[in-house]
Amino acid sequence: MYDDVLRLIFIFAIAFLMSFASTPIASILAHKVGAIDVPKDNRRMHKQPIPRMGGVAIFYAYMIAVLCLCDINLKLRGILIGATLIEIVGILDDIYDLKPLIKLVAQIAAALIVAVHGVTISFFTNPIAGGMVNLDYLSIPVTVIWIVAITNALNLIDGLDGLAVGISSITAVSLFTISIMMGDYTIALLSAALLGSCTGFLPYNFHPAKIFMGDSGSTFLGFLLACISIMGLFKVYAIMSFAVPFIVLGLPLFDTVFAIIRRIAKGQSPMQADRGHLHHRLIDAGFSQKRAVLVLYTISSLLSLSAVVMMFTHSLWRTLLLVVSVLVLLVFSGGLLHKKVNKIS
Repeated sequence: MYDDVLRLIFIFAIAFLMSFASTPIASILAHKVGAIDVPKDNRRMHKQPIPRMGGVAIFYAYMIAVLCLCDINLKLRGILIGATLIEIVGILDDIYDLKPLIKLVAQIAAALIVAVHGVTISFFTNPIAGGMVNLDYLSIPVTVIWIVAITNALNLIDGLDGLAVGISSITAVSLFTISIMMGDYTIALLSAALLGSCTGFLPYNFHPAKIFMGDSGSTFLGFLLACISIMGLFKVYAIMSFAVPFIVLGLPLFDTVFAIIRRIAKGQSPMQADRGHLHHRLIDAGFSQKRAVLVLYTISSLLSLSAVVMMFTHSLWRTLLLVVSVLVLLVFSGGLLHKKVNKIS
C-alpha cells in the first residue's frame, strides 16, 4: 500500500514538474514554427497574438510520467499510440490549420487503434430492467463514436483562458477518486498523471494566458479522458453506472450537443464555428473571462461530485442526482440564452 501511494505521488509530481518546466520551451517552439493564434474574429477573446502549441508540453509531461511509472500492457500501449497520432495531427493543425475532415479521419484512426488493442465499450448497465446490455459487434463502433465525441467536445470548449485545461483537471480528479474507491490502481495512475500534466500547464494558461494549448492540447486531453473513462467507468456493473461517464464529462458534452443542434437549426454545418458556446454566452452576459471560467469550473465540479456520489449511494439518490445534474445544465444554458436575447433586443 505504501509503495502504491508513493507511486501515485511520484507520477503526479513528475507530470506536474515536466509540464511546468517544458511549457516555456513549447512557447519558444511555437514562435519558431509559426503556431500563433492571431485574434481575427469575434470568437477569440484575446487581443494580442499568443502562441498556441502548449499541448506539446502537456503531451511530453504525460508520456514521460506514464512511461516511467506505469506497467505498459496491451491496452495502455494502444492508448499511447493513439494519443501520439492525435498529438501529431494536433501539432500540424496548430501550425497549418488543417481541414476538419483530415482531423476527423485521424481521430477515427486513433480511436480504432485503441479499440483494436482491447479498450472498448463492450456493455452498459440497464437502469430500468437491471443487468447488462452486451454490445457485441457494436462495441467497436460505439467506442469510436465515444472517443471522437469526447475528443471534439473538449476541443470545442477550449475558448477561454484556462477553461479546457481546468475542466480536464476537474474531470481527472473525479476519475482518480472513483478509481481509488473502486480499487482500480491503473486508472488512478493514469488520472494522476493527467492531473499533473494539466495543473503544471495551468499557471501559464489561466487569464491572462501566456500560451494556449491549441489543438495539440485540447484534442490530446479529450482523447485521453475518453479512453480513461472507457477503461474505468464503463466497466462498472452497478445500476445507473452507465450515466456516470456522461455526468463526469457533462459540461463539454452538453456544450457540443447544444452547438450541433443550434447550428443545424440555423441551416449551418455542424462543424462550422460560431460564437454560441456556453463560455461565449457568459461573456456576452457581462461576465469577465476569469468569472466566466470560474462559473464553468463550479458547474463541472458539481457534475463531477454528483458522478462520484452516484457511484456509491442508493439507486434512488443516483437517479435524483442524475435529474438534478441535467436540470442544472438546462437551466443554466436557458438562462444565458434568455440574457443574450434580452441584451440583443
